[in-house]
Amino acid sequence: MQRAWWVCLLVGLAGCQGGPSSLPVAEPPPDPACQWPVDADTPPTTLLRVVAALEDQDFLVRHTAADLGLVSAERAKRTIYHNAVDPGPRLGGFVVGGSGGSVASGVVLGMGAGYASVDEEATEIERVSAVVGPEWVQVTRDYRLFDWRGAQRESRTASDAAFCRQLRLAVRRQPAEVAP
Repeated sequence: MQRAWWVCLLVGLAGCQGGPSSLPVAEPPPDPACQWPVDADTPPTTLLRVVAALEDQDFLVRHTAADLGLVSAERAKRTIYHNAVDPGPRLGGFVVGGSGGSVASGVVLGMGAGYASVDEEATEIERVSAVVGPEWVQVTRDYRLFDWRGAQRESRTASDAAFCRQLRLAVRRQPAEVAP
């Protein structure tokens, strides 16, 4: 009887587990300038030309899948993170102490100030993925900011029109035949 009770409880709890009601969606969605026809440029956009353009912009290529027409790259740079927490003055405190066999407590009032830097060194990481399909080129980019401790402070999609236009111009400037 004891065993049947545990089995019913486990089956009941397992039924509470469910999947998400919807899949994650990039917010904001990539700009329409981040997708263009392969043949819209002369010479046409190729995976090798996209890789060369990303490398020219100081991206480090992390992964390519030529059969899928996919390239993933990233670049990192040091920056300053402006911490939003202001270290204001502190007022008062609570003290417990004693000597011998006696213990005493009390409240201390005072004013003090401390120093804490509100600007910290941080690292920006920008990741780009580009897919060169048979008909379309599609680019996505995301941005992350990590503080000096490695904690993520900001994350967002950054597939904006300015970046995609700049990348497309860089691809157009690449020679027709880029050596592998």
